[in-house]
Amino acid sequence: MIAVIKALVANEVRLRMRRTATLVTLLAVIAISWMMIVDPAGGSALIVVGDARVLYTSATLAVGSASLGCILFGLGGFYLLRGRVAEDIRSGIGSVIGATPVGDALFVFSRFLGNVAYLGAMIMVFMLTIMALHGLRGDGPIEPLVYLQNYLLLLGPMVLFTASCAALFDNWAPLMGKGGDVLFFFLWAAQLGMVVPIATSAVGTAIPMIELFDFNGMGASMIVVTGALHSTQIALGGGDFKAALAPVLMTSELWTLKMALMRCAAGLIGVLPLLVSMFLFHRFSPDRVKVSSASKRRSPLAYVDTYLRPASKLVAPLFRIAARLPGLPGQVVGDVALTLVTRPTAVVLLAGLAAASLLAPQQALAALMIAGVAFWGVLVSDMSTRDFTAGTHDMTASVKGGATRRYLSQYAATVVLGFMFSGVVALRWSFTQPMRALALVAGVFSLSALATMFGRCSRTARLFMALFLFWVYVILNAPKEAMLDAVGFVGVANSHSIVAWTLAGALALVGGYAWNRR
Repeated sequence: MIAVIKALVANEVRLRMRRTATLVTLLAVIAISWMMIVDPAGGSALIVVGDARVLYTSATLAVGSASLGCILFGLGGFYLLRGRVAEDIRSGIGSVIGATPVGDALFVFSRFLGNVAYLGAMIMVFMLTIMALHGLRGDGPIEPLVYLQNYLLLLGPMVLFTASCAALFDNWAPLMGKGGDVLFFFLWAAQLGMVVPIATSAVGTAIPMIELFDFNGMGASMIVVTGALHSTQIALGGGDFKAALAPVLMTSELWTLKMALMRCAAGLIGVLPLLVSMFLFHRFSPDRVKVSSASKRRSPLAYVDTYLRPASKLVAPLFRIAARLPGLPGQVVGDVALTLVTRPTAVVLLAGLAAASLLAPQQALAALMIAGVAFWGVLVSDMSTRDFTAGTHDMTASVKGGATRRYLSQYAATVVLGFMFSGVVALRWSFTQPMRALALVAGVFSLSALATMFGRCSRTARLFMALFLFWVYVILNAPKEAMLDAVGFVGVANSHSIVAWTLAGALALVGGYAWNRR
């Protein structure tokens, strides 16, 4: 049995490591990790107590970066891990796996261990990047054991829980697909929303029992940091400080035995979804998951789309327009029509948002725009991966213009859909809040470029979806950060942030074009 598990786990890790998506993800992790740790020379620090910064020692950078990693990997890790079972179904290898003598529990457990190893490797790269940054901006020596301790206790339970949820969502047909992706985002946000406030309010008292369900580790990080600094006035994750105040040194002894045992217990509880998935595993049985209709059965939105199917008839004229338009414009209209006709929910929501945006008062426009952009981001996340999923990439690349024009048409279609969902708001803001309207326009162009580039380079929709949903969560919880306000969500975007996002979008567009041209 040990030899079977070892072979299955090694095969799982090798398959994931050889993907282009892994390389793109590694580069994204390295870039994001450096962006997370602000340079104290700019007047901000990773951890601020009162108005004084905490020195960038190994303990500070370890617990601070691991806390931010809890949010990043807790959400993004799920989208990195899930989807292997769907690939087995689409490729036909699932039938072969189902016919093997390997038991359900052994197969699911081996996949789980492969997921843990893969996500652990991503976190190891993240930790090594932070240690390299310590060499440039840090105070004091680099202590690998301090980093390892904090990462294991904070991120260990998160890895187990995330890998378990990925197994459950992959092995139960109703949770497979984009609907399950969105459902996990709400579960993840709800878990943070319940655990962190209770853990923060309990600082200085007994450890609350809800810490047993603090899989992401944010509550635990607040408890240990406030205990080490003996203060509740702490900004963890970034804050401004007064340079005139002496910096604070945080001890390396952050964890008590009780708190460490609590994190171990949270890790054990986090494995429970894995046990459930072993009983729900469909074993690629044709009567439980069908290759031809897998996507319909996997998405909870399919039930809504079924009832709203008549609304897709409103899109029919777009196909006739696409047939008459030559070249790139025709392809763009065709992609827009195809996206809408396969999602009648989008047609109904689009009509409702357009009407509400025309009639709503100014103070309600932001909420309508947030809803529209959030839905649009999820909707278009798989537009640039559609050819790979359907197995038509070679065919679409063989027509006039090749893969590069196909890439540009998908980008343009993503932009068009973005303005269909937010254009009315941008128009009304152009008269009252021109800077916010400009941010919305620039943001749609930039996010469209990122969605298309990530999809075409990684051949999976989940890379962009994970980063997009993560960004939505962060900006709604950090409404004062102008650089995060890509589309004017909270109205703090300025000329610098608009230029930065426009430049990022341009680089993504050029990079994706070069990738496809090769």
